[in-house]
Amino acid sequence: MVHLSVRIAAVLSLVAGGVGAAAPTVQARPAQRGDLVKVEAVSTRTPAQVSDFLTSAGIDSSEVRHGVRGYRLTYRTLTPQGIGTTATGLLVLPDDGRHTRLDVVADTHGTMVDRDYAPSASEDDGRLSPYLHASVGRAVAAPDYLGLGRGPGPHPYMDTPSAVSASLDMLRATRTAARKLGRPLTGDVYGTGFSQGGQVAMALGRALSQGADAHFRLKALAPVSGPYDIAGQEVPALFDGRVNDTSGVLYMAYWLTAQNRLRPLYANTADAFREPYAAVVEGLLDTRHTTEEVLTALPGTVKEMLTPEFYERLQHPRGALLDAMRDNDHTCDWKPRVPVRLYTASGDTDVPIGNTLSCARQLAAHGKKVPVTDQGAVGHSGAFGKSLPQIVRLFDSVAGTA
Repeated sequence: MVHLSVRIAAVLSLVAGGVGAAAPTVQARPAQRGDLVKVEAVSTRTPAQVSDFLTSAGIDSSEVRHGVRGYRLTYRTLTPQGIGTTATGLLVLPDDGRHTRLDVVADTHGTMVDRDYAPSASEDDGRLSPYLHASVGRAVAAPDYLGLGRGPGPHPYMDTPSAVSASLDMLRATRTAARKLGRPLTGDVYGTGFSQGGQVAMALGRALSQGADAHFRLKALAPVSGPYDIAGQEVPALFDGRVNDTSGVLYMAYWLTAQNRLRPLYANTADAFREPYAAVVEGLLDTRHTTEEVLTALPGTVKEMLTPEFYERLQHPRGALLDAMRDNDHTCDWKPRVPVRLYTASGDTDVPIGNTLSCARQLAAHGKKVPVTDQGAVGHSGAFGKSLPQIVRLFDSVAGTA
């Protein structure tokens, strides 16, 4: 943990609520979405430290140019029910000694069951992409999403609307914080994300392209291995071997318990989960258990985890269950007017390549043919690692032609 300078600490105390400041002469406006509540410095890394961090994860670090500084932002946003709440996220700025305005990368992370694994909370995989993008000279806004990091409440896993609103509000908070930290933004946004975050990146890109915030202009999209087609690809892949058993158990337990809080998929847990799992699954997925703790307490396969009746329903979904899948399957159902490249891997057994091919087909149906980069026989994490430097180069090329 690093400490803010006296100058920055004074500025941020005003941003966080004006502790010690003179009373305002005018009435403060009501709290709004994206309002910045607090900024905390969480990391400082030299170029060599950024390179070592990436290399230790098997990621090519040859694009690294600068050190980085990371900050945890707490900001105002909405729950899935439209009620005001707060969320946290990671802002990373290049430590390049310059004071020029910065483009921003909206970087949305993959599935995390542990709130302390979120980008703003720990020096872990959630910081790999933000550090790399900041090290080449861009600001990075990496939301934790609702209920992860230091945000209150449960995480509404795979609820696209709330993930988009939290990500959009993170961009707004980033704009304020970056200005206060002496690194104002240009307003140009480059969208990327991995796994769950790939799906969020596409949906956020759509919102920005439709004018969700006049301060931000979408410039390019480059998501990696997103579950863009839950009904047509991801769920069927649980039953035909394209998704490995371990990931299938984790994703399905997380998705069912989270979605059931938003809509009634089952009346009680025992209607969907076999015992003894029915008695523990919701407690395990409270965002305060690690992935290892969750998997240790659950069985080896989805079939062993679910009741025979619900297992059958999952293979032939209808009603609320089908709606829960399809409501998240429209993130590629639009026509981007910016460069888009989709990244995936034929060896991925977490989010099979069929998801990305479905996304490409949806985009093409709207007249947007996009290249798909298949990273080959690597797994889910391998697709992420191989794609990161390529995405940096893609964003550099788009910025260079602007």
